[in-house]
Amino acid sequence: MTAAAGAAAAEAAGAGRRGWRWLGAAGLLALFVLPLVAGGYWTFTLGLCFANAIAILSVSFLVRYGGEVSIANGVFAAAGAYTVAIVEKFFGLSLLASLPLAAVVGALLGLAFAYPSRNLSGIYLSVATIALALALPEVLLHFPRVTGGFEGLYVKLDAVPGLSKGLQRYYLPLLGLVAVVALLSQFRRSRQAMALLLIRTSAHAAESFGVRRSWARLSCMALGAAIAAIGGALLAFSSSTVSPNSFTLWTSIFLLVGSVVSLYSLTVLGSFVGGAFLTLMPLLLAGAGDWVPILYGAALLAVVLGVNALPEGWRARLEGRAQ
Repeated sequence: MTAAAGAAAAEAAGAGRRGWRWLGAAGLLALFVLPLVAGGYWTFTLGLCFANAIAILSVSFLVRYGGEVSIANGVFAAAGAYTVAIVEKFFGLSLLASLPLAAVVGALLGLAFAYPSRNLSGIYLSVATIALALALPEVLLHFPRVTGGFEGLYVKLDAVPGLSKGLQRYYLPLLGLVAVVALLSQFRRSRQAMALLLIRTSAHAAESFGVRRSWARLSCMALGAAIAAIGGALLAFSSSTVSPNSFTLWTSIFLLVGSVVSLYSLTVLGSFVGGAFLTLMPLLLAGAGDWVPILYGAALLAVVLGVNALPEGWRARLEGRAQ
C-alpha cells in the first residue's frame, strides 16, 4: 500500500468514526427530547428499558473481561433495589443519597460470592450462580420486617424535587445508563482492563507478569455486581416497588438473554437494544397464551441472526469494539 493510499484509508476511517459519533449524539438527543412528545406510558416503559440495560451491562462486562457467564446478576440487582427501598423506609433518604450505597452493597456482595468461588469456572460457576439466584427469594421472605415479605417495599420519594415523577423515572435511568457506559469506556483504556483481558486470553502469561487469576475473578465480579446493583436501584425507582417476585431465577436468566441480544455490548446502543428486548417483548407477547415461549424464542433468534448479518463495521460499533 502506498503512502497516499494509506492516508486515504485513514481519512476514510476517521470520517466513518466521526459519522458514528454524530449518529450516536443524534440518538441520545432524540432520547432526551422524547418525553416532550411521547405519552406517559412510553416514558414509563422506556425508563424501565434504561434500567434493565444497566443490569444487562453487568452481565456483558463479566463476559467481556472475565470470560465467564453468571446467572446471579439478578441477585446483585436485587441488592441495589432493596438497598434503595430500605434506606428510604428506615432513614427517609431518596435515590440520589442511596444510589452510591447501593453500588457499594452490590460490590461487597459480589466479593462475598466471588472469593469462595474464585477457583470455579465454566459450568461449575454457572451452577453456583444458579444456586445463589434460587436462594434469594427465600432469604428475602425470611426477614419480612426489613424486606416487606411477600408484599415488598415501595420507593416513593422524589429524587429531584420539582420535577414530575414521570420525568424522573425516565431521565434518571437514562442518565445512569450514559454514565455507566462512559465509565466503562474509560475503564477500557486503563491498565486494569488490559490486565483482565490478558488473564482471559492467557492466564499463564498474565501470571508471569504478576497478575493473578484470583484477583481478576474478584475484581470482575465486584465491578459487575456494582453495575447490576445500580441497575436494580434505578429499576426500583422507576417501577416504585420492589418485591421477591421481581428477582427470581428467571430475572437472572432474562438478563443473560438480554446480554446475548446486545451481543455483550458495552455501549449505550447495544445495551439499550438488550434492555428494550427484555422489557418490551413480554408486553408484546402478553396475549399470545401458549405461544409465548415459541414466539419469544423466535424473536430472540431473529434478533441475534439479524444483528450478526450486519456489516462487520456496524457490528463492531454496536459491540463497542471500534473506537
